[in-house]
Amino acid sequence: MGKRVDHLNLRRGRCHCGNVVFEATLVEGFSTIRRCTCSYCRMRGAVVVSAELGSIRFIKGEGALTSYRFNTGTAQHFFCSRCGIYTHHQRRSNPNLFGVNVACLDGISPFNFTEVPVVDGVNHPSDTGQATERVGTLNYIPKV
Repeated sequence: MGKRVDHLNLRRGRCHCGNVVFEATLVEGFSTIRRCTCSYCRMRGAVVVSAELGSIRFIKGEGALTSYRFNTGTAQHFFCSRCGIYTHHQRRSNPNLFGVNVACLDGISPFNFTEVPVVDGVNHPSDTGQATERVGTLNYIPKV
């Protein structure tokens, strides 16, 4: 029997220009939300959630994606070649998972989350042999 699709965790997403449109099944909904402190994520500033390898289905524009790898080359970061928006990446700490940019998911904004855990990507678990460490929390306090 095939893997059951969890429709509560199935989310549609797109880049800014709409050239890339996809569906992703999130591993545990938004409970995996996080930011990372590695040099690339720090500059990119995205908030991500997890999806399993193979759980992203492209509706259109997969060929418009380009990618970037650095350091060990394990993580692969994908973005639209037209508008430049980062949509997702294959994770270094677990190459069987993608990190999906929540800002690309329909109806979702990083500002929907008042607290986002921040994980240590500078001292990466693949380098240290230790578990991923939470090093802080990013807080958003909306003006009332």
